[in-house]
Amino acid sequence: MDETITVRSVADVGPDTVAVVFDSPADFDGQPGQFVRLTAEVDGEDESRFYTISSPDTEGSFETTVGLDGGEFSERLASLEAGDDVEMTGPFGEEYYEGEARAVVLAGGPGIGPAVAIAEAALDAGNEAAIVYRDDEPAHEERLDALRERGASVVVTEGGIEDAVADAITGDEGERSFVYGFDDFIQDASEALVAAGGDVEGAKIESFG
Repeated sequence: MDETITVRSVADVGPDTVAVVFDSPADFDGQPGQFVRLTAEVDGEDESRFYTISSPDTEGSFETTVGLDGGEFSERLASLEAGDDVEMTGPFGEEYYEGEARAVVLAGGPGIGPAVAIAEAALDAGNEAAIVYRDDEPAHEERLDALRERGASVVVTEGGIEDAVADAITGDEGERSFVYGFDDFIQDASEALVAAGGDVEGAKIESFG
């Protein structure tokens, strides 16, 4: 799907992190954990980047979480205002939530966007969710608190994740692990899953490079 989409809102959701909410195009059916390609003009040239859907559904609107890493494109997205337009292609990706009975999401850095989206979608469907999130400057803390209040297990850490992963993995039928982050986190999370007896082969893993 190639569409022009309109910004609904831009809000700070953590240190150097914003959430950009767009109006969903008609027939857009992105799932939490999938991603879209956004294209906007930067210094007179069209540039594109991929961003993961960070809302539990895309009915009416959808959200992406943007880390401000000093790049011109992320700064451009952060400068958008309600009513501005960008180009979107997607959704892409196969590693998304599909109604699993228990979603255990391991997130590093920018993986927090799909993590909160998947956990919210699981709870909305009457299922269970757990998040293990590694970041020294956490984002989406309000949504993480709300997930805790709804009964999800949420652990935020700056360091090792092995113990938290071991606590989150139950081995119950219908449980699936989801892993989102940069390559170093993917490696650490995979090793933690193995140590905890989790199903690494069946995990849904998306590396951000």
